[in-house]
Amino acid sequence: MQEERRKPRSDGLRNRERLIDAAKTVLAQGGPGSSLEAVARHAEVGIGTLYRHFPTREALFQAVYRHEVEQLIRLADDLRDAPDGVEAFRDWMHANVALVATKRGLLGALSVVLTDESKAMYTEVSARLTQAVEALLRRAVDEGALRPDITADDLLRTMYALCYARQPEPGWEAQVLRLLDIFIDGLRLR
Repeated sequence: MQEERRKPRSDGLRNRERLIDAAKTVLAQGGPGSSLEAVARHAEVGIGTLYRHFPTREALFQAVYRHEVEQLIRLADDLRDAPDGVEAFRDWMHANVALVATKRGLLGALSVVLTDESKAMYTEVSARLTQAVEALLRRAVDEGALRPDITADDLLRTMYALCYARQPEPGWEAQVLRLLDIFIDGLRLR
């Protein structure tokens, strides 16, 4: 007889979410070299709790990345019914810049641990992210508000290029948001 798996306890789920949120904050500030002890302290849990949920540093980094991308996908779904397609699209692009801030802290660690399993996860979530932005883009194009020749891939590449064009320095996110606004305004049909 196969043993039934228990559903996770609510306090365990809360601790997992707290650890992911704490890791996002700590990694965005300190990069991939940030200590797991700092993550546990920020989440106000013990290091044993962290390791129970995330047995390796890479498992934690991957969970943070997936969590952030899932939030962007949900945001795209929520924005589909917004009154203005271009502004919905702009809001989504702005939210994506926050993901880049987190990714900057993860990139060094993630590049070292690309296993077949993690590659599959990144491929899957990247495809879903592209589909999400494509839906927002198509809506704005169908409204006659944006150029029809732009693709989701064009937009994401431009946004990432703006985000990674220079080393992170205080205020880099505000500069990128300003440049994104100029770029999006340049896509409008007059």
